[in-house]
Amino acid sequence: MSYADLRAFLADLGSDLLKVGQAFDPKHEMAALLRAMPANGPAVLFENVAGHPGARVVGNLVASRKRVAKALATSEAELAATYLQRTRQGIAPRQTSDAPVKEICHLAPADLGALLPVLTHYAGDGGPFITTGVVLCTDPLTGRRGMGIHRMMVKGGRRMGILLANPPLSTFLANAEAAGRPLDIAVALGVEPALLIAAVVKAGPLGPDKMDLAGALRGAPVDLIRAETVAVDVPARAEIVIEGRVLPGLREAEGPFGENTGYYFSNLSPVVEVTAVTHRRDFIYPALCPWTADVDALLSLAAGTELLGQLRTQMAGIADLDLTTGTCGFTAVIALAKARPTDVRRLIHLVFGMDKRVKLVTVVDDDVDVRDAREVSWALATRFQPDRDTVILSGMEGYVIDPSCGGGTGSRMGMDATRGSGPEFDKITIPAAAAAKARSVLAEIGFVAG
Repeated sequence: MSYADLRAFLADLGSDLLKVGQAFDPKHEMAALLRAMPANGPAVLFENVAGHPGARVVGNLVASRKRVAKALATSEAELAATYLQRTRQGIAPRQTSDAPVKEICHLAPADLGALLPVLTHYAGDGGPFITTGVVLCTDPLTGRRGMGIHRMMVKGGRRMGILLANPPLSTFLANAEAAGRPLDIAVALGVEPALLIAAVVKAGPLGPDKMDLAGALRGAPVDLIRAETVAVDVPARAEIVIEGRVLPGLREAEGPFGENTGYYFSNLSPVVEVTAVTHRRDFIYPALCPWTADVDALLSLAAGTELLGQLRTQMAGIADLDLTTGTCGFTAVIALAKARPTDVRRLIHLVFGMDKRVKLVTVVDDDVDVRDAREVSWALATRFQPDRDTVILSGMEGYVIDPSCGGGTGSRMGMDATRGSGPEFDKITIPAAAAAKARSVLAEIGFVAG
């Protein structure tokens, strides 16, 4: 099934949604709770938001593969295959006049921070940051639509700083600035997970329209309506839409911000002047706390699975790929069937050529679960020799938020943790019948087997 909006998805979570009735402050307190959630814990709905009566805040939304699979109406086992199959096509959006997001409209709001419960996450943050806003705009040269998640600092009054380091939106802004014009944007907050996932997908200048991808992922067109004050179409069933213009030629200090790297990052960034905010009654504001499982899950599906699909077009035998949790997508583990040393080295070079974010990659055999840190560590400990199985490339382009890339360049390393050819590398196993009986008995007494 496809979910019409975020509310429909939340209503279908049942016990996988933790409702918090105690008052929580958007400044530090909500982030503290989200950071304290266990791995694969439930989504969290804050129903009592200090300073914002009637508003609600949801977080930890896609922190588990189980919920991501549910959002795409598939199983965890079929999640990657479903994603790749759907994103190779597209379902175009459709225009509508039924727009719950326009139930309430604030033109030129005096204080964005007073209107919305924007979270301040970490102790050293320079202020509240929007972290899960789907930024929408069109290229002033070509009319091509762009969509992505970009962090925004609420600076006071009607101004926000926005980090636009990645295309296509950075290109759209450059085109607008070359003409001496502001860039119209809209920021959709509180969208259902399929649309959120589509916003993170990397799409080059000739790639698919991300709104078409969102339709394909959700299995139905996204309903759009024109914004009130800018020339941008917005999701009609979002919880909140912020409208505004990126001012040409202006850069201001933005940050510090506790990034997904686990470090603070500051920048001289473009400035958005907000022209309007529309929202639903009793809106739900979406929280995405940096350096948490929420971010890991988004990157794993939208970036990791996309990379898996690209690699499979270049090389046979690639069984699985995972971006290691907590590494901001900088570290990947890839399982390769019937691996030969020459195949492994070719694969390592392919990864580094396709994704500038990845700087550490470990290649294992397909008898290793790439999502099981214990198994990956075992493969490195018993199948890898540093002097023989390491590939290092220097003078590579660094990633903008990587604090170790001084001067914008860095190095990358690949590790071949695949087995040798002898029987001494055969992995110990439990007979299938005995394993099945053990799992069955554990399930009967309420335990999930490892």
